Amino acid sequence: MDDSELDGLLGWWETANYLTVAQIYLRDNPLLREPLRAEQIKPRLLGHWGTSPALNLVYAQLNRLIRTTGARMLNITGPGHGGPAVVANAYMEGTWSEVYPDVGRDLAGLLRLVRQFSTPGGIPSHVSVPVPGSIHEGGELGYALVHAFGAAFDNPDLVVACVVGDGEAETGPLEGSWKGVRFLDPRHDGAVLPILNLNENKISGPTVLGRAAPEEVHELLHAHGYAPVEVAGDDPRVVHREFAAVLDAAYEEIRTIQQAARTGGAGAAGRPRWPALVLRTPKGWSGPKVVDGVPVEGTFRAHQVPLANVRENPAHLAQLEAWMRSYRPQDRFDDAGALVPELAALAPHGDHRLGATPHANGGRLLAPLDLPDYGAYAVEVAQPATSRAESTRKLGELLRDVYVRTETSRDFRLFCPDETNSNRLGAVFEVADRELQDAHPEDEAIGPGGRVMEVLSEHSCQGWLEGYVLTGRHGLFATYEAFAMVSASMAVQHTKWLEAARHLDWRAPVASLNILLTSTCWRNDHNGFSHQGPGLIDTMISLSGDVVRVYLPPDANCLLSVADHCLRSRDYVNLIVIDKQPELQYLRLDAAKAHCAAGAGTWAWAGSERAGEDPDVVLLCIGDVPTLETVAAAWLLREHVPELRVRVVNVVDLMALSPPEIHPHGFSQERFAELLTTDVEVITAFHGYARALHQILHGRPNAGRFHVHGFNEQGTTTTPFDMVVLNEMSRYHLVLDALRRTRRVPSGAAELERWCETQLTRHHAYVREHLEDMPEVRDWVWTD
Repeated sequence: MDDSELDGLLGWWETANYLTVAQIYLRDNPLLREPLRAEQIKPRLLGHWGTSPALNLVYAQLNRLIRTTGARMLNITGPGHGGPAVVANAYMEGTWSEVYPDVGRDLAGLLRLVRQFSTPGGIPSHVSVPVPGSIHEGGELGYALVHAFGAAFDNPDLVVACVVGDGEAETGPLEGSWKGVRFLDPRHDGAVLPILNLNENKISGPTVLGRAAPEEVHELLHAHGYAPVEVAGDDPRVVHREFAAVLDAAYEEIRTIQQAARTGGAGAAGRPRWPALVLRTPKGWSGPKVVDGVPVEGTFRAHQVPLANVRENPAHLAQLEAWMRSYRPQDRFDDAGALVPELAALAPHGDHRLGATPHANGGRLLAPLDLPDYGAYAVEVAQPATSRAESTRKLGELLRDVYVRTETSRDFRLFCPDETNSNRLGAVFEVADRELQDAHPEDEAIGPGGRVMEVLSEHSCQGWLEGYVLTGRHGLFATYEAFAMVSASMAVQHTKWLEAARHLDWRAPVASLNILLTSTCWRNDHNGFSHQGPGLIDTMISLSGDVVRVYLPPDANCLLSVADHCLRSRDYVNLIVIDKQPELQYLRLDAAKAHCAAGAGTWAWAGSERAGEDPDVVLLCIGDVPTLETVAAAWLLREHVPELRVRVVNVVDLMALSPPEIHPHGFSQERFAELLTTDVEVITAFHGYARALHQILHGRPNAGRFHVHGFNEQGTTTTPFDMVVLNEMSRYHLVLDALRRTRRVPSGAAELERWCETQLTRHHAYVREHLEDMPEVRDWVWTD
């Protein structure tokens, strides 16, 4: 690099630093064209300076690489509170003004730029949805690298630069994320270039890797499978020059690896060792070195706002002004407030700009998923509740054929933590392998080029899928229900991202994040209490109704209908809950389609209502096992007390029970009353925690008449029926509750109550003696 090019890089870097500081501090006088006064400082100083100078360096260097190579690049910023840095660069390259025309490239636009940062009606302090070029929420510490790998999968021409902060590197999810390099196929995938930024400090103390010796960091990254190179220092000219050299070398190595793999040339065999960069610079680099006699630059004190009392302390105000003028804003902007031409020319053009890349606005690249007709996988149902099938196995057959149909487009993947076969989705292995670069000949369905993603980390699986869909593709994350809570915060953040994106016209809709929960709390026959927990439902129903959907299909045909809908949908987080074990099937295909489209319905075949008469009691079921127990309870009531008028209602779309002002799927009060009446007691069997359903029903008239039987934290390694007994959701408990709350006490009620109590006693003894459920429970089917 010659001195002229280096001077240009430094000019861009210093300008970005200036705009970063201006966003944190200024409400007026954005170019310091008059002496800085206290009233020109924001009343609340928010934002993070410490990580920003390094982020500005990386952005400037990536711009240079793009200009010189034409590379397609995506920049993911792990230190999310470096938001003002990324905003500054997006503004300098012109993308911000294109997306937000009111923030023009002039003095008035600069004023809006600085005033909007961390102020009411403005933008957050971290890298977030409003920032063009971002796919990663800055508040999500720990997930930058998994999002980067998700973006790179099936994106062969894309290079994803991912800055990892040393504070973020302390998190468990990030530590697991390094393994993504072992799942990256240079023939079909893009590349991920990790840039570990070590500035030694976080908010109030040192970081682990920041204090580690360089050789220890090198050994750590080498063990993960990378070829790391470190650049360190505090002289901007030296650091920029050295970083440019190692960045060029890393890019050349990436293309060499890919070319060898794609042409079958030398070096094509075996897992490549991809480059990784370590950038070790001072915290708050180029900012105040000392404030009030206390060191700031290079310490934790530079993390956020290094000069905190600027409005009240004239000395701090003067120090701030001197600091900002050190970046020479008078030389960086012309009289109109626009970036001078020689700096503006350093930005790439068009969609090559980091803020304008369509890969960060994946809806621009999204094509409809090529789905087969799900009716081809339907289960034959001659009579309701008389035959059994593994519902998720039928879904696996559908997904197998999705893989076949997307062999060329390569825009679909299944992500699952080592549980694809266990969850009965193994049909996909008939046509696709698990991806792993370290495959052995004796492995089964494992190898390079595989498109089924298995790694024993819920964080990685879900994070990969998030990066995959946000860059314009489709997928499904399947996991054991209880362990979905490991990555629950990721689902929360993704929901928030989609909710915020809805308010930005320039963000095109992306494929929904589809989460399948199976191996559920009710049917973990060989697993214990640790595997029994439906808590993700609770987590999701509290989030935005504009984004969240929760489906509990009772059988295979309903699951196929729901899955088809979810895989076609846009901008939702779809939670699908159904078990993998053989279970009774209820609805023919056409009936299942209609039932799922309606969200809920009355199952007249299971009830005992009489035309023109109100029911004496309503049995409501939500979920596959609750449906089994409810239908069996309805059968017992019909057999023993036939005069009792029982209505059976099944719900597939959980949020349909919400008031319509809470969720767009919520039934009108008229439809709700049509299904569940306005005053009849409703005995409810629910897949999850009872409190979650009570939360959903809040606001419905007379909500106290819903008596919910759900998972109440009773579990162990036991039989399927013993689980429902332990949690008082068995058919016998439902019958007892119905008899106690019915409008009319039918003849024979007392006898049936005693019989149910006897059955529960028998069950307790039987399972402990025979180690399996009673035959009349285990083999029960519906009979007329």
